[in-house]
Amino acid sequence: MCASQSGRLSGDDVFDLTRTAVVMADRAGLARGWTKGAERLLGYQVSEAVGKPLAELFAGVASGASRDSRWESRLAAAEGWSGLEAVRHKDGHRLDLEFRVLPLMVAEKHSIRLVLAAEMTQTPWSGASRSFLEGILGMSPIGVAMVNADLQYVWLNDALEEMGGTSREQRLGKRLGEIQPGLDVEGIESEMRKVLSTGTPSVGYEYLGNPESDPLREHAYSTSFFRLEDEAGQVLGICYMVLDVTESYRARQRMALLNRAAERIGNSLDVWQTAQELADAAVPDLADFVTVDLLDALLSGEEPSPDPVDAADLVTMRRAGQQSVREGCPEAVVAVGDAAAYPPSAPVVLSLVEGDSALFQTLDLADGAWAAEDPVRAAHLRELGFHSLMVVPLRARGAFLGAAAFARWQHTGPFQPDDLVLAEEFVTRAAISIDNARRYTREHNTALTLQHSLLPHDLPEQCAVEAAYRYLPADPLSGVGGDWFDVIPLSGARVALVVGDVVGHGVHAAATMGRLRAAVQALADLDLSPEEVLAHLDDMVNRVGHDTNADDGVIGATCLYAVYDPVGCRCTLARAGHPAPLLISPAGRGRLLELPTGPPLGLGGMPFESVELPLPEGSLLALYTNGLLLGKALDLDGGIARLRTALADARAPLEELCDTVIGGLPGGRPVDDVALLLARTRALAPAQLATWEVPADPSAVGQARRSAAGRLAEWSLEELAFSTELIVSELVTNAIRHASGPVSLRMIRARALICEVSDSSSTSPHLRHARTTDEGGRGLFLIARYAERWGTRYTSQGKIIWAEQPLRSVGGAVPVADTDALLDALDALDDTGDPTRATGTGTEGH
Repeated sequence: MCASQSGRLSGDDVFDLTRTAVVMADRAGLARGWTKGAERLLGYQVSEAVGKPLAELFAGVASGASRDSRWESRLAAAEGWSGLEAVRHKDGHRLDLEFRVLPLMVAEKHSIRLVLAAEMTQTPWSGASRSFLEGILGMSPIGVAMVNADLQYVWLNDALEEMGGTSREQRLGKRLGEIQPGLDVEGIESEMRKVLSTGTPSVGYEYLGNPESDPLREHAYSTSFFRLEDEAGQVLGICYMVLDVTESYRARQRMALLNRAAERIGNSLDVWQTAQELADAAVPDLADFVTVDLLDALLSGEEPSPDPVDAADLVTMRRAGQQSVREGCPEAVVAVGDAAAYPPSAPVVLSLVEGDSALFQTLDLADGAWAAEDPVRAAHLRELGFHSLMVVPLRARGAFLGAAAFARWQHTGPFQPDDLVLAEEFVTRAAISIDNARRYTREHNTALTLQHSLLPHDLPEQCAVEAAYRYLPADPLSGVGGDWFDVIPLSGARVALVVGDVVGHGVHAAATMGRLRAAVQALADLDLSPEEVLAHLDDMVNRVGHDTNADDGVIGATCLYAVYDPVGCRCTLARAGHPAPLLISPAGRGRLLELPTGPPLGLGGMPFESVELPLPEGSLLALYTNGLLLGKALDLDGGIARLRTALADARAPLEELCDTVIGGLPGGRPVDDVALLLARTRALAPAQLATWEVPADPSAVGQARRSAAGRLAEWSLEELAFSTELIVSELVTNAIRHASGPVSLRMIRARALICEVSDSSSTSPHLRHARTTDEGGRGLFLIARYAERWGTRYTSQGKIIWAEQPLRSVGGAVPVADTDALLDALDALDDTGDPTRATGTGTEGH
């Protein structure tokens, strides 16, 4: 080492051991190993020193025969020797040395001694050096040991003796497996053999085990192995240093476990599954048995009470999840889904309600707080060998949700406070996920209720088409989208077929869809043409868009509206940015209908156009949303081809065709909501129709009544003769008196009996309340009394006033006095030809 200019040794110089002689000697006092440090200190080369007596190599300044015997006694001392002595360098100058002799193999006949020597004049830190060496070999927390080539112990320090729990005498001459069966003996010895064979040190080798010093608790160790050789290169054995890293290992394990738990807990929006994920994530790394109990109200999606929970309420908790390292979970006293009783007013229950976790490390104490609180469960766990228990409350957003219990019975040892902290982290993550799942369950139920109320439950009865449908949401969890469809019976035995698609998904899109569907139904009741219906819808969407909060998203929709008339077998269609329908002829040929492409609803400013085309009886019309065509590959042409192929058999049952279409979706799940409406057209037979041209003469009213009565007799509907004659009389009378141009009467026998009177006027009658002194104004009241529905629809030539009666009368019998008076009035009308004087009905105002 080098001294500084001030003559004082620097910190680096103090711990420079290059001038320390390290010599290995046998019990006879002969040198068996000689290091470079010994060469530099004493001047003897390895070849000169090995084999010579130490008494000669460390020749004293004062010569004498007793020097040989002194070294013999020093080397023979069982506890070793240390001291100071003046010796001669090879060249003859004096050296004041400090010696330390360490026994390495006290159990063997030819045991080896380690001799350390350092020059005192150059090492004023000799006291510190001695303290340093004694600390490493005696007081250091690092365990140090040496084993021979057969892996038998030849030396160990005090730290390793205390760490392993076996004395030095028990270890010397034995292998690790003979004294520490609870460690990974096979792995450790395999690592030592590898170091012996290769000479490459092994640093930081980690293993787990239960040492004799603490057999009930698993420890983690980090060990480094180095091969020992003499100067000739002969392998002497292994020196290894071991450090107990249990706490740091467990800290790393807890962090890794917490990361894994974050990945495993909360992967679904289901309360039951989240509770089971918590139990699964904690077993077996944290506990051997875990239970998760939740409040009954929570499992049904109800809102937890914000008020403080009474401990007595906890008897209604229910087991939501559990897991065990034992197959079949024999520790459980209740099954998942059963009530998990928690005794009211107990200390642990109260602590859970208040948010405090409980840790029990000695379950076998009969008078323990938890055992006294729940003796049945405590006795059951004691019988199964459990020795430690943690109970942690589940709380989220200030509300108490339930409790999770963690138990151990294996050799990992009792729970520690750090384990309780980890369990609380687990439970906190799970509680947030469970509360989110609960909130989702509530919102999910609300959304499903909304959707169920907005979409058609069953298609209405009508005679124009045979219809079937399918609705498939893109999101199977929420089940709510903005697509809709409708079949709306219209006057004259006609039917409206509607399919629409609102932008977006979720409750907001569903609510918008509900508003549009209600608007379409209201507009359909007005008997507006398809292009007029879309124009009114466009205005409505624009108003809704202006009234909607910007955070709710963009309002927009597409729609296809079609009206089919089974009398003339014609269909009128208009679309607002919606895919064109597919028409399959009765012969099975399919084609997309060429319709004018109107703008999507909500853009405004552009007109819509409709197209009227013939649809022979048996034609199949497929209306759908774009989710049916796009699929996973977003292939529009491929979607049309798939749909045409699925509907090739136009005469197959519609329900079967719907299943074929939905089953052919690529990937099994659409990228967007799917609404499909199939309609197979029907035609009314000529025998179900009757049409008469009525002259513009009041006397023609009676003939119209008689013609209607005659046709009712042909249809075997004589029970409707009276009400039908009354309705025909009123409608024809109003048309003759207030309208212009030709008047015609048409009767249709379909699902209902329909009477229609058409004229060229654009004015419409309205229902009004007549005064007792008025001679007229009561005709429409009579029509409303006997007709199930009535109304007006406009055509390009004028208007049609219609009234429907069920084929089975629902109006009840007419009072006898009224019947007689009406019959007399009708007879008078036949005689006078003046409808206003005869019936007192006449004008209703056009």
